[in-house]
Amino acid sequence: MLKRAFIFCFYCLCWQLKAQPLAVPEVPHKMNFAGITLTIRDDARREIQKDVDALMQSPKHYQIKVERAKAYFPIIEKIFAEEKLPDDFKYLVLQESALIGNAVSVSNAVGFWQFKDFTAKEVGMRVDDLIDERMNIVSATRGAARYIKKNNYQFNNWIYALQSYQMGAGGVLRSVPDVESGARHMTITSQTYWYVKKFLAHKVAFEVAMQNQSTSSLKITEVSGIELEKIISQTSLSEEKLRSLNLWIRKNYIPDDKTYALILPNQVADNSLISDAPKVLTKQNSKPTVPIVGQTSLHGLAVTYSQSNETLQAIAQRNNVSLPSFMRYNDLHGFEKVMPNIPYYLQPKNKSSNKSTVSARAGQDLWQISQQEGIRLKTLKKLNRKKTLTLEAGEVVWLSGKKPKVAEQPSKQWQASEFIKDIPETDQNYFNWEILIPTESGNKLQVETVPIQIQDIQPNVQKSKAIVPQTIPMDGKHEVRAGETLYSISKQYGISAEEIININQLKNNAIQPGQILILIKPNAEKDLQKSNNLNTIWHEVKTGETLYSVARQYGVTIKELCDWNGKKDFEIKPGEKLRIEKVE
Repeated sequence: MLKRAFIFCFYCLCWQLKAQPLAVPEVPHKMNFAGITLTIRDDARREIQKDVDALMQSPKHYQIKVERAKAYFPIIEKIFAEEKLPDDFKYLVLQESALIGNAVSVSNAVGFWQFKDFTAKEVGMRVDDLIDERMNIVSATRGAARYIKKNNYQFNNWIYALQSYQMGAGGVLRSVPDVESGARHMTITSQTYWYVKKFLAHKVAFEVAMQNQSTSSLKITEVSGIELEKIISQTSLSEEKLRSLNLWIRKNYIPDDKTYALILPNQVADNSLISDAPKVLTKQNSKPTVPIVGQTSLHGLAVTYSQSNETLQAIAQRNNVSLPSFMRYNDLHGFEKVMPNIPYYLQPKNKSSNKSTVSARAGQDLWQISQQEGIRLKTLKKLNRKKTLTLEAGEVVWLSGKKPKVAEQPSKQWQASEFIKDIPETDQNYFNWEILIPTESGNKLQVETVPIQIQDIQPNVQKSKAIVPQTIPMDGKHEVRAGETLYSISKQYGISAEEIININQLKNNAIQPGQILILIKPNAEKDLQKSNNLNTIWHEVKTGETLYSVARQYGVTIKELCDWNGKKDFEIKPGEKLRIEKVE
């Protein structure tokens, strides 16, 4: 009976302690973050305080996060110290994932620091069917530190580096009108980006609980090329326990392409294969791993560079890679010369990139771009619609998404140049064009030729507002605006699109906003002056007029009219303004 009473009293006490609300800290008017003194206005304090209250509303869930933080924060702090990142950023991992290693966001970001696969690879993590280092606290923390530092190099302000972790550096530049570079004092208001305010709430909510932080219950051991079964047998851990601490291992084997940080409980027996001191675990009966000279990583992949007078076979042999695999990894056939300062991959290159395009330097070909960006050559050829490796200096190479097709030329049915080059200049009242009229004669068809008066052909068109061509600027140049095409520019200045392409040596019809187009041929200042002087007149088309009748009226040819007005067909409309170069 006494025993039952004791148990009852114990549970009552636990229930009271559990029900007792946490002492919620107040958001201060001033706080320090990464060496920046933040003044928090009352409107922002109320918002941040609301988030703090929500984080601490459930003592049970709050305490779970605190215990995770006590286990992982010592590891994170050590890595941040090595990377020289302010220690305050450790609270960001609670905001991102609550330190849940396999957390997945709605945007498919994964792991402790919520990386998307392409960003993870960019900062050096391996993400594939064997390994996903986004769920490795060491690899992901180091990747997060490098990503944050990279953005701080751009802004020289840790607040904007923090904000860019959620919206990217480009998003910060678009949303912040005046970036306070190097600021040591900043004001937080209700207008401050929500992500920053939510981070400050996490810092306030968990900072007090972490002041009495004890030693981590976890330790790190470096491993490479080992079966999980062997680790389990040497550590006496259950497979479930080992995997719960190392969710980044997707199969039953840790590859030997590099060393990985294995997380183990501190109480693992000292006589195991794995000790507190970093040690490389190797396959049974294999020799200890020795660092390979010249080996490093690029785009999350193992690479090496050639040494003096090395052959392809020597590079492969030095890096313990079979020659056929080495050739396949680097899209080689065996006859290529070894090139200095070119990375050679020791594992398959990536199938995609987080970059969109890159410009080729003088002398670069598609294979060199493939090596530079760590993308398979077959993929690059497909994306860029190329069958050869040759590139021109400055040529844009597409790394993700397929290069758009070259815009198709207008139908030859209405290409003025196709017609005009065959039209003789004549003083007759009509062109002696022939139309073919089939007539029945017995069982055969005969053809009659009939001269057609141009004046008699009146196209049935709807009236539209005529575009009045502008005179060419005195410098003979035009800056392309958003939405403009070569056709609209040719109409604007009364120059044929074909002429603009020839003058500017364009390969196709594609133009971009901000591009400068030259509207006159080199050494054609006299022609420009002629087109801008008083000899240029405008003719308003009247009902019943044709291009031929207008040409006859001013003593010019139809081809000249088409060239001056950028026309590709013979259609004119009443009210349309035609440019006439009347020479005195």
